[in-house]
Amino acid sequence: MRYNKFNKTRLATSLSLILGATISPAFAQEPAQAQGAEDVEVIQVSGIRSSLIRAMDVKRDSKGVVDAITAEDMGKFPDTNLAESLQRITGVSIDRSNGEGSKVTVRGLGPDYNLVTLNGRQMPASSLEATVASSSRSFDFANLASEGISGVEVYKTGRADVPTGGMGSTINILTTKPLNAPGMKATFGVKGVIDQSSDEGDSITPEFSGLYSNTFADDKFGVAISGSYQERQSGNAQATSGGWRTFPGDINGWDWGGGKAEWGGLIPDGDDAYQNYPTADDVYSVPQSLGYAFHEVKRTRTNGQLVLQYRPVDTLTTTLDYTYSKNEVDDRYHDVSAWFNFGPSTGVFSDGPAVAPIIYSEAFADPGDLAMGAGKFATVNENKSLGLNIEWQATDNLQLELDVHDSSAESKPDSPFGSNNTIGMATWVRDVTTGHFDTPLPVLEIAYPDGFNGIQAEDMRVTGSSFRNSQMRSDITQAQIKGTYVFDESIVKSIDFGVSSSEVKNRSAYSNVQQDNWGGLGEAGDIDLSAFSLDSIGHHFDMGGSDSSLLLQQYFRWDFDTVRAIAAEKYGNLGQTGDCGNSFCSSSVMTTDRRTTEEQLAAYAQVNFEGEWGDKPYNLSVGVRYEKTDVTSRALVPTYSNIAWAGDNEFNLVATGDQEFTELSGDYSNVLPSIDFDIEVIDDVVMRASVSKTIARPSYADIQGGQTVDALIRIDGGTGQRGNPGLKPLESTNFDLSLEWYYDEGSYASVGYFKKDTKNFVGRTTVEETTFNLPHPAQGARYAEAVAAGAVGNTAIREYIKQNYPETLDANGFILGVTGDAIATFDITIPVNQDDAKLDGFELAVQHLFGESGFGFIANATFVDGDFDYDNSSLGEQFALLGMSDSYNLIGFYDKDGLQARIAYNWRDKFLSNTVNGQGLQNPTYVEDYGQWDANVSYQLTENLTLFVEGLNLTDEYTRSHERNSLQLVNLTQTGRRFNIGARYNF
Repeated sequence: MRYNKFNKTRLATSLSLILGATISPAFAQEPAQAQGAEDVEVIQVSGIRSSLIRAMDVKRDSKGVVDAITAEDMGKFPDTNLAESLQRITGVSIDRSNGEGSKVTVRGLGPDYNLVTLNGRQMPASSLEATVASSSRSFDFANLASEGISGVEVYKTGRADVPTGGMGSTINILTTKPLNAPGMKATFGVKGVIDQSSDEGDSITPEFSGLYSNTFADDKFGVAISGSYQERQSGNAQATSGGWRTFPGDINGWDWGGGKAEWGGLIPDGDDAYQNYPTADDVYSVPQSLGYAFHEVKRTRTNGQLVLQYRPVDTLTTTLDYTYSKNEVDDRYHDVSAWFNFGPSTGVFSDGPAVAPIIYSEAFADPGDLAMGAGKFATVNENKSLGLNIEWQATDNLQLELDVHDSSAESKPDSPFGSNNTIGMATWVRDVTTGHFDTPLPVLEIAYPDGFNGIQAEDMRVTGSSFRNSQMRSDITQAQIKGTYVFDESIVKSIDFGVSSSEVKNRSAYSNVQQDNWGGLGEAGDIDLSAFSLDSIGHHFDMGGSDSSLLLQQYFRWDFDTVRAIAAEKYGNLGQTGDCGNSFCSSSVMTTDRRTTEEQLAAYAQVNFEGEWGDKPYNLSVGVRYEKTDVTSRALVPTYSNIAWAGDNEFNLVATGDQEFTELSGDYSNVLPSIDFDIEVIDDVVMRASVSKTIARPSYADIQGGQTVDALIRIDGGTGQRGNPGLKPLESTNFDLSLEWYYDEGSYASVGYFKKDTKNFVGRTTVEETTFNLPHPAQGARYAEAVAAGAVGNTAIREYIKQNYPETLDANGFILGVTGDAIATFDITIPVNQDDAKLDGFELAVQHLFGESGFGFIANATFVDGDFDYDNSSLGEQFALLGMSDSYNLIGFYDKDGLQARIAYNWRDKFLSNTVNGQGLQNPTYVEDYGQWDANVSYQLTENLTLFVEGLNLTDEYTRSHERNSLQLVNLTQTGRRFNIGARYNF
C-alpha cells in the first residue's frame, strides 16, 4: 500500500481508482486547489484488490450493462492472454486454439457477432482456414499480448456512440496513455514458459515484456512505449473421425447387383452382421474414417505500441499512437488413419433415435491402405493501427473530439510451400478395420493379413498431397467527430453527438495444388528409408481408450522435407503445378478470391438526464444511431471443362485456367435506438434497465459477388456456393434488467435478466444446377458396361474402363467424362435472410473481499436458453444459433503484504459449433462441456521486484466434440499443462 494526499473531490476519488486506465471519456476539470476542498489522506491499493475495485467502479458508473477488467498494475494484466481474462466476465465464453484463448462468445452469440474496438476504434480482423478461404469477421485475441493493455470493457447493451457490428457485445480494448498517469513509470518482465505438451520442443521458452511511460515539460508532453516478445513451443494429440454420414433407418447401402442405393449406407456382412440394428424411425450414422494426429507447434508473438501525447494548454490534448502485433505459428504434424470404404460391414449400435455404432467393422477383399500422413506449414497474422486523436475543451460546457485511424489485419502463409500443406503416404496392410467408439478416445483396431510381420518402411508409398495458399486481409479507415455538451443547471445533464465515416475493405483468397492419387504413386521403396521412424499411439493420450490392448500399436513418423523433395522429383509433374514448377508447393493463382468494400456513414445523438425520483438518484440516457452501409463485392469465378476420376471415390474438376471477376452490390440502412435507465433504489443498490437495438453483418462468403463450385465432387454430384451482397444485417432487439448491490468496498452482488429478439439470420436455399455441363465419368455407358461385365467395386470398374477405353484417359491416367455420360449436377447454396430467433438468460455474480484479511472470491454464472433446438433425428437443413451455452466461474484469491495468490475454475457447457460437418453434410457438431483450473502466485520480494509462477490447465483436461450422438467423435484434443515462471521489475 502507498499513502498519498488527495483533494476530497469526486474527480480525485475516481482518479485514485482508475490510475491511468481510460475507462470513461475524460472531461476538462478545474484544478483541485481552486475548488477549495480540504486535504484528506486516502489509501491507494495495488494488485488484485485495486483491479477489482476499478472494474467494479466501471460497472456501477456506466450507462447500460458494462463489465470490465483492469490491469492490476501497469504492465500486469490478470491473465497471460486477453481472451482468458475475458472468460472470467459473466456471460463471456471462449474458444481455444493450441491451448490458448482465441475467440469469444457473449451471451450465447458467437465470435462473428461480437465487435472488437481498440480505444473506441473499430478494428479489422483476419484469420485463415485450412481448406477454404476464410469468411469470418471474428477477432482472434491470441494475436495480442496482455502486457500493454490497461483494461478491457465489454458493452453488453447497445449505445448510440458505439460502432455497429456487435450484436452480442462490443469489446473495447484500452491501452496506456502517459498523460493520464503523469511522471515516470516503467516495468520490465521476463518469463520462462514450460509446456508439458511438447515432445520435441525446448523444455523452456522465453518471454520478455517492457513498458515505459513518462511526461515532460510540466506534464505537457508524454510518451509511452510498450513491447513484448514471446515464444512458446507446444504440442497436442488429436483423435479425428473425418466426419460422419447419416441416413434414415430404412436406407441400405450400395446395391452390389448393379444399382445405386445410397453410398455410405449399411451393407451387412452376413445374416448376423448387426446387433441392435436401427429401426425405420431412427437415423443412423457411419464414420468416414478414424485416426490420430500429433502436432508440434511453435508460436512467436511480437507486440508493440508507441503513444505520443501533447497538451499545450489544459483544454487541448493530442494523441498519436501506433499499435503493432505479429503472431507467427509453425506447425508440424504426423497422423495415422484408416478410411472406411462402406463395403460389407458388421457392427453393434446404440439406441435411437440418433443411432451411432458402438463398434463398426469392415473387411477388405484385398488389403486396404493404412494411411500415414505428415504436414509442415507456417502462418503469420499481422495487425497494424495508426491513429490520431484530438480532444478540445472548446468551452466550459462543450467538448469536441476528432479521431482518425488507418488499421489493417493480414493473415497469410509464412512458408514457401503454403499455409496448410500435407502429404499422404500409405502401406496396404489392412485386412479388417474396426472402430470402437465406447470410450472417450475411440480405438482404431487393425487386423492384418495372415503372415504379416509388422509395417515396413520399404512398403510405404506416396499417395495424395495438398499444398494450400490461404490469405486474408482487412483494412479499415475511419474518421469520427464526437462532442459532448454539458448543461449547468438542468434536468438534462449532457448531450452526446457525433458523426463517423468508415471504409472496410476485405480480401480473402485461396488456392490448392492437390494430387488425388490415393491409390499410390510410384513404387514401394521410392522413399529413402532413413526418413522413417516408428512410434506408438497410446502414450500420447491420457484418457479412457488410450490403454486399450486393441489400439493400433505402431505407425511411421517421417521427415516431411525429405519426402517432399523426393516426391517433387519423381512425381511432381503428374498433376497441378504450383509456383515452384511442380505439384508439391502452393500456387499464387487463386481459385477463390473475394473482395468486398463496405462504406459506412453514421450519425448519433444521445441525451443524458440526471435527477432524483423522490429522493432516489437516477440516470437516464436516450439515444439513437443512424447508419447507412453500401456494399460492393467482387469474386473470382473459375471455369471448368471436365471431371477426372482420380481414385476409387475421388472425382475432381478439371479447370480451364480461365478466371474472371464478377461484381454485385447492395446497401442497407438502420436506425438503432437505445435507452438506459438506472436508479439507486436504496443506498448502494442500483436497479438498471436497458432497451437497445444492435446489428451484426453477414460473413464475407455470404456477400461474395459470384458463384464458386467445390473442386472435389462425389459420385452423386458436386456442391457450390453463390453469394448475395444484398443481404440485410442481422438485428437484435435487446432487453436488460438487473439489480446490483454494492455493499462494501470492492464487494458486490448482482442478478440480471436479458432477452434478445434476433432476426435476419442467414439461411440457405439450395438449387440443383448442371453448372458448366460437365459429363460425369461414373454415370454413363462405360460404367454400366463394366458392371455388366462383372466388375464389382470402383477399383475393378475403373480398371475395366482404363483397359477398354484408354482414349478417355488424361495424361495422369485419370478417367475423364465423355459425351454421352450423364451431366453432373451441383447443389448450389444461396444465402438468404430467413431465420429469426429468441434467446434469454440470467446472469448472477458475487464479488467479495473479506475486509483487510487479503482474502476474496468471485463467483458468477450465466444461464442461456433459446427457442431453437437442433433436432438430431432430422436430416434436413436446420437453423440453430451457434455457441449458445451456460457457463460459470469460481475464483479465489489472496492479496496482502506483497503475496498474491489466485486459483480459478472456468466451466462452459456443451454447445453447438456447426450445422455442417467436415464432409460438407448437414450434420451438427457439438463441443462437449469443458472446465479448466488455472492458478498463479506472486511475491513482491522488494519494493520493485516481484517473482511469480503461473499454471494453466492444471488437471490436463482435453476438449472433445461429436455429431448427433456422443459416440460420433469429431475431434478430441489433449494439450497438456503449461507453467510460467518469471520476474517483474518496476522502476
